Amino acid sequence: MRSIWNGAISFGLVSIPIKLVNATENHSIHFRQIHLADGGRIRYRKVCELDEEEVAGGEIGKAYEDADGTMIPITDEDLAQLPLPTAKTIEIVAFVPADEIDPLQMDAAYYLSANGVPAAKPYTLLREALKRSNKVAVAKYALRGRERLGMLRVVDDVIAMHGLLWPDEIRAPEGVAPDSDVTVRDAELDLADALMDTLGEVDMDSLHDDYREAVEELIAAKASGEAVQPAESDDSGGGKVIDLIAALESSVRAAKKSRGEGDENEAENEGDMADVHPIKKTASGKTAQQKSTPKSTGTKKSTSSSSSPAKRTAQKQKKTTAKSTSSSSASKNSSSGKKQTSSNARSTTKKKTAAPRKRASA
Repeated sequence: MRSIWNGAISFGLVSIPIKLVNATENHSIHFRQIHLADGGRIRYRKVCELDEEEVAGGEIGKAYEDADGTMIPITDEDLAQLPLPTAKTIEIVAFVPADEIDPLQMDAAYYLSANGVPAAKPYTLLREALKRSNKVAVAKYALRGRERLGMLRVVDDVIAMHGLLWPDEIRAPEGVAPDSDVTVRDAELDLADALMDTLGEVDMDSLHDDYREAVEELIAAKASGEAVQPAESDDSGGGKVIDLIAALESSVRAAKKSRGEGDENEAENEGDMADVHPIKKTASGKTAQQKSTPKSTGTKKSTSSSSSPAKRTAQKQKKTTAKSTSSSSASKNSSSGKKQTSSNARSTTKKKTAAPRKRASA
């Protein structure tokens, strides 16, 4: 990594030559201004207000604007003559617990690299001393023409420095807190604690910039001439007055669901519910239930009414044949019944006539 500043750490009478390297980088996507009519690039030019001519960078200096608008020129030589002991030195002024540093003061972060072989020994000494003490070092340093405040701590096996804002640069939070007195119930606090426990911890390395990825996909799609589909609007209800208890309960359920932790009560309720399956249709358009249902009188009527005239004629012929067959069988049964009755009557008459004859012979 390229160094942006060379100097030394002043640790009492110990001097540690170091190089300053940026520990962070900006991945934001930057856009250019263009002329909408023809797509031409819009550039800013440095023009003098007096002669309205463009001025090159070498002809531009610094000046301080007084309250009445007067410009007071300040040269680099003027600044170089100022007494600035931290011009090339990171001067450690104290060692304090890390929790005494207000996170609001945190600014840019840098890595401090040992500059040369002779710097390895004192560099390692300071690193191990910071590790064992569980403290951070507060230091002063100068960068880009001004003196700054910094905090040194150990990251893995490297000494890192966080730029800090001066205490008087932190604004007091006046008028930021809610004006009215708000009372929070214990039930609401319990639900908030449950939500915090459910969300738990997160792997910081897994977090990424979703918006930047969406912008990159948009640029790639437009560059290839593809149509860009508008994203669905996400109405999260921001700014609405909501039921806090209901919102917390819903948040806990949603957090458990996202982590695969289902509610046992919900699972039991789901188990008691009957399974609902869609009715499958066959190729003829009839459902499986209609096929398995026995034919009833109503079904015959509806079927005959919905069938073609040729089918209705065939069904009438079948009914007529069935009637004639049933009538002929009935007549046969009746005739056979008559014959059987007459034969029974004859046998009875014969028996009656035979009885007197036997008495006479006796």
